[in-house]
Amino acid sequence: MELLFWWTIYPYICGTILVVATFYRFIFRGKTWTAPSTEIFEKKWLKVASPLFHYGIIFAFFGHVMGVLIPLEFYNAIGVDDHTYHFFAIVGGGFAGVMVVLGLIFFLIRKLAIEKIRVHSSFGDYFTVILLLLVAGLGTYMTIIYNTTVAAYEYRVSIGPWFRSLFTLNPQPGLMLGVPTLFKVHVVLSFLLFASIPFTKLVHMFSFPLRYPTRAPQQYRARDGYKSGQKRV
Repeated sequence: MELLFWWTIYPYICGTILVVATFYRFIFRGKTWTAPSTEIFEKKWLKVASPLFHYGIIFAFFGHVMGVLIPLEFYNAIGVDDHTYHFFAIVGGGFAGVMVVLGLIFFLIRKLAIEKIRVHSSFGDYFTVILLLLVAGLGTYMTIIYNTTVAAYEYRVSIGPWFRSLFTLNPQPGLMLGVPTLFKVHVVLSFLLFASIPFTKLVHMFSFPLRYPTRAPQQYRARDGYKSGQKRV
């Protein structure tokens, strides 16, 4: 029963919450579909944390696509052996993971240390950062430490096929039997993160901000120096 719940029922529950709650928020609570900038309160920490996190999460996303969604047979067909794949997975995945973790740590420090940020942060803000930090931290540990000191675990023959089986509505929970505990915890927390997206500011990720890396920065100007009665256009 435990095997059936965690690797069949639980993922579909999280996926259903993600889809249904996201559509509900978009249709009925569209005005909350945003992640308000706090740059007006503090910039120095944000200038470091935001690029680290956002670019790191993009790299990590493509890394997961290559490792989980693309079958092992594809790499064999194009001549990429296991050693080469794991080498680049550890280097690239480790680099992306460190970026994400550092960005999240800076975000958390900023929320706790800057009073104006702290008073404008909700429970959902802290929940999101901490859960992301757990997921990213565990993933980074597995990539850099576990895969190099214990064994380069071949998740492409277990987690990958299991995850893809969910999309074909033919789940194969038995594939998760021999998966190391750390990897299982990482997967469970990741699905919890997916389910929480519609209820937090993470929902803005579905707005596809493709222009973000090249857009002009937001400008804030103080009102000091305005003369009384001065006409403003």
